[in-house]
Amino acid sequence: MLDAQKIRADFPILSQKVHGKPLVYLDSAATSQKPVAVIEALKNYYERDNANVHRGVHALAERATAAYEGAREKVAKFIGAKNNEIVFTRGTTESINLAAHSWGEKFLQAGDTVLLTLMEHHSNLVPWQMLAERKKINLEFIHVTEEGILEEPEETIRRIRPKLLALTHVSNVLGTINPIRDLIRFASTLDPKPYTLIDGAQALPHLPVNVGDLDCDFYAFSSHKMFGPTGVGVLFAKEKILKEMPPFMGGGEMIREVYLRESKFKEPPHKFEAGTPNIADVIGLGAAVDYLTAIGMENVMVHDRELAGYALEKLAGVNGLAIYGPRDSSRRSGAVSFNVAGIHPHDLATVLDEEGIAIRSGNHCAMPLHDRLGVVASARASFALYDTEEEVDLLIEGIGKAQNIFKS
Repeated sequence: MLDAQKIRADFPILSQKVHGKPLVYLDSAATSQKPVAVIEALKNYYERDNANVHRGVHALAERATAAYEGAREKVAKFIGAKNNEIVFTRGTTESINLAAHSWGEKFLQAGDTVLLTLMEHHSNLVPWQMLAERKKINLEFIHVTEEGILEEPEETIRRIRPKLLALTHVSNVLGTINPIRDLIRFASTLDPKPYTLIDGAQALPHLPVNVGDLDCDFYAFSSHKMFGPTGVGVLFAKEKILKEMPPFMGGGEMIREVYLRESKFKEPPHKFEAGTPNIADVIGLGAAVDYLTAIGMENVMVHDRELAGYALEKLAGVNGLAIYGPRDSSRRSGAVSFNVAGIHPHDLATVLDEEGIAIRSGNHCAMPLHDRLGVVASARASFALYDTEEEVDLLIEGIGKAQNIFKS
């Protein structure tokens, strides 16, 4: 089992005080904190191995290249993929944009349909809106129930017959874990079979993920959500699909031969990684994968689910507090969004900050979902492997203080 108190010692930032109070960090869905192992990996690269990759034959370049490609191997193993199916990007947003610009531009035609859900993060909505405007494709949506789960997803897939099914694995607002594997299995029975793209930004920090078992065509996620550095993301795509896709950007490193009027490109994944990559932070992502692997994602999943369940129970006891998303903790991950009657989420977050408690307030880059919920904004407490029940108790106390302030 996971010992959150022991794990906290691995995260130096958690030992500080904010406004004279011990930091209670409940905003990991926005970005997670970083363990010493990741920080040391970055420090070691810059102090010892700083050189460009794939180019030089000197010792530093060879060490940097080995560490960079070693991180690719670690990520591939972590999600059950092959090394050449892992493309490094700047984040989930760029990964989905890469798929839209490269695969979407080539393979989606006027009249084709991309099927999304009402709970998508803007990163898995806006790129498809932009593509729809350029290519005259259709966007359709799986609706969300009052409980915060997908409404008749299989029936919608069967009725719409999309060319691409693009879904979030875990909602960053509701915490809902969508039945991705079952939906992909169902979609595969249709003729023609739709392609599938999964936004896994909120899943990788909390759940074991195996893309081979899911059998998705694309899977996108970010390093900074899973205890790695910012500025790095991953697009997994099946080898055959990557070979068929044109490059996303042109420049150095992604080419095999260059002439004045034409070029020949490298094989995937390198043809999608033009220019000098974010070497240090990719290596940091590799260290984050090592860290999570050592803890065990099953242990992480159980901890996050139990803590979310504890938070749901405590929040449900607060008068005037509305919770969004499933009440069953087995159907959700480590994010809980809510509103307190008479207090704007921004005001609540400000009061909690004075208590040293960090939460998120706003629409969480999911405006259509908030429209569905009938609210402009919400407060969100999101948990990770270093959070504890004692911190949930402090959150409840902080909400009570905010209620007293606004009553007066």
